[in-house]
Amino acid sequence: MALTGKPFGGEGKPLADAFGRRISYLRLSVTDRCDFRCRYCMAEKMQFLPKREILTIEELAALADTFIARGIRKIRLTGGEPLVRRGIEELVRILGGRIGDGLDELTLTTNASQLRRHAAGLAEAGVRRINVSVDSLDPERFGFITRGGDLAVVLDGIAAAREAGLAVKINMVALKDLNETEIEPMLRWCAAEGHDLTLIETMPLGEVEDDRTDRYLPLDGVRRGLESRFTLTPLDYRTGGPARYARVEELDARIGFITPLTNNFCDGCNRVRVTATGQIYMCLGFDDRLDLRKALREGDAGELDRLLDRAMRLKPERHAFKIDRAGAAPAVSRHMSVTGG
Repeated sequence: MALTGKPFGGEGKPLADAFGRRISYLRLSVTDRCDFRCRYCMAEKMQFLPKREILTIEELAALADTFIARGIRKIRLTGGEPLVRRGIEELVRILGGRIGDGLDELTLTTNASQLRRHAAGLAEAGVRRINVSVDSLDPERFGFITRGGDLAVVLDGIAAAREAGLAVKINMVALKDLNETEIEPMLRWCAAEGHDLTLIETMPLGEVEDDRTDRYLPLDGVRRGLESRFTLTPLDYRTGGPARYARVEELDARIGFITPLTNNFCDGCNRVRVTATGQIYMCLGFDDRLDLRKALREGDAGELDRLLDRAMRLKPERHAFKIDRAGAAPAVSRHMSVTGG
């Protein structure tokens, strides 16, 4: 498809919100489906969207081009699990062709269950690094957290990524009384394997069977615990997202912390998220969204640009996440798998 009004890849007004923040990073979901059911992310029995509501590969590429024309320099493909999406390698090839032509980087977040068969294709298309979600290195605990995921398959997928030349960053959601004793072993494993590690606080998105108050593990305390055993030197290193990094001197490793609750990072937000149905969310912590799909499918480039301008005016200064009492409703009703990680 081609939108009328301006060619893709053409020059447009850079996206900037009402607080003067330049928006240069798009997290683009390609599906709400996933082959895991991680306890902090999804309900065990999910109701997925009908296929007709999901953007086609061609539509996703066209939408990405519109964002690139408005100054987006980095795109991360997300889900659900992006590698379960039919046609994902075609989309990666298309967007990989934009690198150096408006786009600086194309990345992907995955659970690695399908990575063995896709790693080489991702690398060939221009992807240089990926994020992989691994919340435990204990097979039984991993299966419990993911509700049935196979750790051996995930580790094999990570090995395939390394064979293909992809840099791997491990994302670990810190969960009280579940995987908190594994944080140091995970750090040591990542150091030995040559992976960065990013720890993430659980976020109140969507109704899940577990009570997040029971599982919430503040990362300020985790960091203090690590600092009692290691020397953590703060780094200026950034990957475009909210993680703040430190070097673990004794292990010659890098660790990141994503702290939406204990240390709000919104002042430097450079991101928007678009769902697989073409809804743009200006902030992960609010339900406010605009529908880009209608303008996209009608080929109305002018309306699409107007919607993006409106999205910038509506983007809030910061989120309102909090986990302050047992049984409290989530901050927003949608699951993380709907918005994209």
